[in-house]
Formats: sequence, structure tokens, C-alpha cells
Amino acid sequence: MATDAPPPSKETYVLPSAEEFTAVQQSAEFGELRRSHRSFAFPLTVAFIAWYLLYVLLSNYAGGFMGTKLFGNINVALVFGLLQFATTFLIAWWYSRHAAAELDPKAEAIKSRMENRA
Repeated sequence: MATDAPPPSKETYVLPSAEEFTAVQQSAEFGELRRSHRSFAFPLTVAFIAWYLLYVLLSNYAGGFMGTKLFGNINVALVFGLLQFATTFLIAWWYSRHAAAELDPKAEAIKSRMENRA
């Protein structure tokens, strides 16, 4: 039976101690990593929740507006609903790019330093 998993590593790692984890957590580099994540994720999360709540509130309280036909059987509510899906995928794609460009290199540097400590 063939698997795609690589063979187990023959290297042995010594896990970092709690003090080493605490030192890394308190480092300026880790603080910058957290700031990079939070400055991207939190505003985008708030914006998306506001956009979603706007859709829900308009659906509940602005039925006339949401029922406005744009063309054929397509109304404002359907377009807004489809835009919810589109923005979900757009945000996921945007975050993936942000993480690959900004977060992953910083996290990998911290990880490799902890794994290769003397």
C-alpha cells in the first residue's frame, strides 16, 4: 500500500522548555507577528460582520428595496446574497496572500530559531 506521507524523520528534536516558549512569546519579533495578524484580521472581520448584518437587516426591514427587480427575476436581495459568497471567497484569498507574504516568513523564522537553538 503506497502513501504520500514522507518517511519518519531520523532526527530527534528536543522540545523547547516552557521558559523558552515564554521568552519567544515576549520577544519583539513575536509581538510584530501578532500585530501583523491582528491588524489584518480584526478590521476585516469587523467589516465582514457589518456587511453581513447589513444584508440581514435589509432583508428583514427593507423588503421593498430588497425586492426591487434589477432584470428578469433577479432582485437586489439575490445580488446581495451572491455578493456574500463572493466576499467570503475574496477575503479567504486575500488572507491567504497576506499570510504567505507577511505572516509565514516571520513565523518560520521564529520556528526555525527555536528548533535549531544551541
